[in-house]
Amino acid sequence: MKKTVFVALGCLALSTTHLCASDVPENLVAEGIPPHTPELRADVGRYLEFRSAAFCSWHPQRRELLISTRFADAAQLHLVKFPGGARRQLTFFPEPVHGGSFQPRAGSSIVFAQDKGGSEFYQLYRFDPDTARATLLTDGKSRNSGGPWSRDGQLLAYTSTRRNGKDNDLYLIQPADPKSDRLLAQVSGGGWAVADWSPDGTTLLVIEEISINESYLQLVDVKTGTMKPLTPRGGEKVAYGEGQFAADGQSVFVTSDRGAEFQRLARIELATGRETPVTQNIPWDIEGFDLARDGKTLAFVANEDGVSRLHLLDPRTGQERPTPALPLGVIGGLKFHENSRDLAFTLSSARSPSDVFSLDVESGRVERWTESESGGLNTATFAEPELIKLKSFDGLGISAFVYRPDPARFPGPRPALVIIHGGPESQSRPQFLARSNYLLNELGIALVVPNVRGSAGQGKTFLTLDNGFKREDSVKDIGAVLDWIGRDGRLDAGRVGVYGGSYGGYMSLACMEHFADRLRCGVDVVGISSFVTFLKNTQDYRRDLRRVEYGDERDPAMRAFQEKIAPLNNVARITKPLFVVQGQNDPRVPVTEAEQMVKAIRAQGGTAWYLMAKDEGHGFAKKKNADFQFMSMVLFLREQLVR
Repeated sequence: MKKTVFVALGCLALSTTHLCASDVPENLVAEGIPPHTPELRADVGRYLEFRSAAFCSWHPQRRELLISTRFADAAQLHLVKFPGGARRQLTFFPEPVHGGSFQPRAGSSIVFAQDKGGSEFYQLYRFDPDTARATLLTDGKSRNSGGPWSRDGQLLAYTSTRRNGKDNDLYLIQPADPKSDRLLAQVSGGGWAVADWSPDGTTLLVIEEISINESYLQLVDVKTGTMKPLTPRGGEKVAYGEGQFAADGQSVFVTSDRGAEFQRLARIELATGRETPVTQNIPWDIEGFDLARDGKTLAFVANEDGVSRLHLLDPRTGQERPTPALPLGVIGGLKFHENSRDLAFTLSSARSPSDVFSLDVESGRVERWTESESGGLNTATFAEPELIKLKSFDGLGISAFVYRPDPARFPGPRPALVIIHGGPESQSRPQFLARSNYLLNELGIALVVPNVRGSAGQGKTFLTLDNGFKREDSVKDIGAVLDWIGRDGRLDAGRVGVYGGSYGGYMSLACMEHFADRLRCGVDVVGISSFVTFLKNTQDYRRDLRRVEYGDERDPAMRAFQEKIAPLNNVARITKPLFVVQGQNDPRVPVTEAEQMVKAIRAQGGTAWYLMAKDEGHGFAKKKNADFQFMSMVLFLREQLVR
């Protein structure tokens, strides 16, 4: 890795255009970034102290729950014993803890996942709450993805790449005895995941994902590892999202787009394989569900133009039950308690960080278990988004959420930052903006957050409209967004920037190339600069899944196309300043994608700020790093966009 000039020269020899080395956290490399003054840190500081909380697991015997939140530098597991109760921290590691689940029945232990430095090579650990001791369950080297516990709490099913680094084989382990770990079945591909155990503990429901638009369900015998296909291959491509056994074990509930544009809740009979839609009257994706242990209530969430709507259904009669009004936002992590009455979930909205709630499905009572801090700011005053819909170059309808600064404080046309999501099979939604509220409230920058073709939430046809040779059609959609900005009298078309992370980072680079005369600047966070080099260097377990989306570079025609559209190969057309952010340990978009882009920009005399974290992966997860990144971006936008 190239060393920064300021480390070699020392602080006193620097010009004012570089940071003093002592100002930079030790694991960060910062090039071309101006100093973070005390005034900057004081001004931005209020917006850096937001917390959030996410539901992880119910205690099986008590009405207590496990959450993930951060009090120091990284998210850890906490126990909350009653609504509004204190968050008692259980784990204290320098690295974030990813999820966690109580052992069923007794709740005597917790299993969680953790990686190092953002590598995403997750290891599974058993945690004893009484002794605070964590025991490694996996090999310490491969990528492991935890699946569900058996209902008696004896076994845990999970996937691992330990055999060859590529295929997600199926494993079983008794977490109480790490030596019990055994390979259940070898598979081919990196898209395998365990969805559920049958009630009698004899069978696993497993999902094999080929792409975002194609997946299959398998039933796996727990004793022999024998697989039995539940869904047929050939004919219509069908995508299955989640799956769960019915209470009687004779059928499974799934989300599926079979015969429809959207993911519907459906039931598949195990004896016949017959699939019957349950929510065919809802023209939106069903994106999460959970069935109460007694089988009497099915809770699910519909994604209506980005806003989550909670539904309760009696699966025996097909009748919906009334649900209480919840704030407009995004709901995730649905899970019933063993009592089949309390439903926990995580909720985030434009004016509230993610927090944990529960619903008593019998009484309709909603209780808030956590209330995350907001740096002392009054979040009730934060901007809420308006949803706009517009036509792209070919007449296709696309949409965007628009957040506007207070016109009383910031009169006249305002600069705009177009923020493009990653994935690309993701979706911009009206969630809490956290630090980005500073851009609205203090810099007066309007945020335009589009869902271009290829985004989720608008049906499976829309999802495929940017695949392969259609890649740049999504870039043209941003051109339509820029046209809309030009027509909106409250926005300044002469002061527009673009920001994107992951695939959104590629979009940011591509927009800087295609719309150089219409953009002031761009921010690329862990973005792809060349699909050819990306596919060569991304981790083995991801490559085939990404080829379905981006095209197979082994095909000469596709490779030529990918080379043609690569921002790296069109760098001469990028004439405006760029800020590039990257994690050194990123397994998805390798650090080389950022390095080669920064080098190419600078070689032609262009401006490229560069921030790289040695202890991060696909985005910055540690608070000190994320804070430094945001303050650097504030400096960049002040200089390049606001003035």
